[in-house]
Amino acid sequence: MAPTSNETEIIFLGFSRNRDMQKIISVIFLLMYTAIVLGNGLIVVTIMASKGLTSPMYFFLSYLSFVEICYCSVTAPKLILDSFIERKVISLKGCITQIFFLHFFGGTEIFLLVVMAYDRYVAICKPLHYTVIMSRRVCGLLVGAAWGGGLLHSFGQTFLIFQLPFCGAKVLDHYFCDVHPVLKLACSDTFLIGTLIIANGGSISAVAFVLLMASYVVILHSLRSQTADGRRKALSTCVSHVAVVSLFFIPCSFVYLRPCVTLPADKIVAVFYTVVTPLLNPVIYSFRNAEVKNAMRRLVRGK
Repeated sequence: MAPTSNETEIIFLGFSRNRDMQKIISVIFLLMYTAIVLGNGLIVVTIMASKGLTSPMYFFLSYLSFVEICYCSVTAPKLILDSFIERKVISLKGCITQIFFLHFFGGTEIFLLVVMAYDRYVAICKPLHYTVIMSRRVCGLLVGAAWGGGLLHSFGQTFLIFQLPFCGAKVLDHYFCDVHPVLKLACSDTFLIGTLIIANGGSISAVAFVLLMASYVVILHSLRSQTADGRRKALSTCVSHVAVVSLFFIPCSFVYLRPCVTLPADKIVAVFYTVVTPLLNPVIYSFRNAEVKNAMRRLVRGK
């Protein structure tokens, strides 16, 4: 492993150097983060407490909502706190830890979205075999595989960053630590490491996105044999899923499927896959779902 300075401090520039603007941004992120925690937390509690939401779709949704809370919590709280601090710094160990958890929960979310697409494919294309194929044991294994896939992906990204030497005080033109901005802080050539990082992160995003889109194309093709009501319900579900997938994967692809260079737009793009997607998840997946809304009403009324 390359020698790494434990004394290295990384300074975040954030979105703006204007203190008043920083506080405005902090309030906006605080409101969004609160909505993310409350909205996704309500989904998790509702699904766990409701006896009517026992299908695999809701089982996967509860885990997705939990991952969304964790994923956003990696970056948002520090940004909110940093807005009230003159010098926004993080240690090198803290930076690498942030990268690890960012890619752990991000990778897990990618694999969970693939699992949820497979669940919808089986439910719509093989309805008679659905309960056999998507048994409780299979659902548990699929969720475990999603967590394991996220862990392997994150370990790979973190291991590659650990190979680089860092020295002295560094300035990061971002509001959190990620692989591409941190690569620019290394004291050695990063071409090989950068290529491996793209192969690890970019390939997962690209392959998962292609699989997801292919599954929904197959689902839409199979809807021709459904009744009008069945087509409407299935189409509504698929459109919701595609909306979440697009909001998450398009920004991710913009960041991780290109050479390891940083662009001024990266900070704004990162907001979409770290904050906007977790914020819209409850709206797109659940608040448009009559069963979930009824379960939430019963939960609030204490029934």
